[in-house]
Amino acid sequence: MSKAIKESKKIVIKVGTAVITKDGYLEEEQIKNISSQIKNLIKKDIKVILVSSGAIACGMGILGFKKRQHLLPFQQGLAALGQNELMNRYSQFLKPNLIAQILLTREDLNQRQRYLNVRNSLLTLWRWNAIPIINENDSVSVEEIKFGDNDQLASLVANLVGANLLLILSDVNGLHSSQDEIVPVVENITPAIGKLIFKQKGNLGKGGMLSKIQAVKIAAKAGIPSLIVNGREKEIIKKVIEGEEKGTLFLPKQKKIKARKSWIAFSSLPRGDIIIDQGAEEALVKKGKSLLCSGIIAANGKFGLGDVVRILDKNKKELARGLTNYSNEEIGRIKGLQSSQIKTELGYKYYEEIIHRDNLYCPASEESE
Repeated sequence: MSKAIKESKKIVIKVGTAVITKDGYLEEEQIKNISSQIKNLIKKDIKVILVSSGAIACGMGILGFKKRQHLLPFQQGLAALGQNELMNRYSQFLKPNLIAQILLTREDLNQRQRYLNVRNSLLTLWRWNAIPIINENDSVSVEEIKFGDNDQLASLVANLVGANLLLILSDVNGLHSSQDEIVPVVENITPAIGKLIFKQKGNLGKGGMLSKIQAVKIAAKAGIPSLIVNGREKEIIKKVIEGEEKGTLFLPKQKKIKARKSWIAFSSLPRGDIIIDQGAEEALVKKGKSLLCSGIIAANGKFGLGDVVRILDKNKKELARGLTNYSNEEIGRIKGLQSSQIKTELGYKYYEEIIHRDNLYCPASEESE
C-alpha cells in the first residue's frame, strides 16, 4: 500500500485545529510548514484539496478569548472573524500557487444537484492548478445541517472527487493499541478496533479518534485508503508520500461503491423512514432486489419523490437507504398492495418499485455481491 500512496495523484489533506493552533492562537510556523509541503506536492503534479479546521480558534485568538463558549451565535461570529485570517495565512505561504476558498454546509452535499455542482467546481479548480481550501461554513451552519467535524467533511470530499488518499493530520501519532503502541495497518474496522478508540476532545477542536474512525469508514467503502498521522511531525507529508511508514493506514474495501450509491449512503440526509416486513427484508438483503409496496408496513416522516429515506426492519434497525419514487402520503395508501394495484388506489402509477435497486444502498447485499 505504501506504493499506492507514493503513486497517489489526488490527495485530500485534512488539518485539525490542534495541528495549527496553540493556546487559541494560530501557529504561523505550522501553517508555513504544511503549506511548503503542499507546494512540493503540486510541483510533482499531485492534485491537492486542503480541508482545514481552525477558523473558530483563530477568531478566539483575534479577540483574546481563552475559553470556547458553545453558544451557536458565539461560535458563528468567531468563525466569521477567524476564517478570513486563516485564509490570509494560507494565501501568504502557498504563493505563487492559486488558492480558492470553499465553505460548505451539509445541505450542499445533501441535495444531488448541489453535490454535483460542488464536484464540478472542485474539478475545475484542479484544471486551473488551484488549491481548493475547504472548511465547514460555521458562520451560517445550524445544528441540523452541520457535518459535525471536518474529519467527516474531508472524507465526503475525498469521495466526491475520487481521491487516491485521505491524509488526516492530527495531534496524535495514529491509532494506539491496548499496549499503547501504534497500529500500523487496519484492514477492517472490527469491534476489536472499536475498543481502541478513545473519545478525546480538546478545548478547540471538535473531533477525537472516534470521529476519525467514522470518517475513514466512509473513505474505505468508497475505495479510498486513509492515513492518520501526527501533523506536528516535521515534514510529515513529505515522509508519507516518499513511502515512510507513519501513523495508521486504513485499507480500502476491495469492492468500491458506485458513485451514485455512495452519495445516497454517505452524503445525503434521510427525510424519513420506510418500515418493511420480513419478506421484503430478505428480498433486499439476500437477493439484492428493489423495494416494492407489498412489503411495506409503514412510512414515517415527510418526504416526496426523489428524497432519500431509510429502510428499517420491524425492530427499527436500519437496513438500507434509497431514493423513493413515492411520497410518504402515497406510500401510506399503497403499503401492502401489489404493484398492479397502485394505479387503482392512486389513480396513477409513476413506477413499479417504491425504490429501484439502482437507487438503493444496502450494505449487507452490496458487500456480498
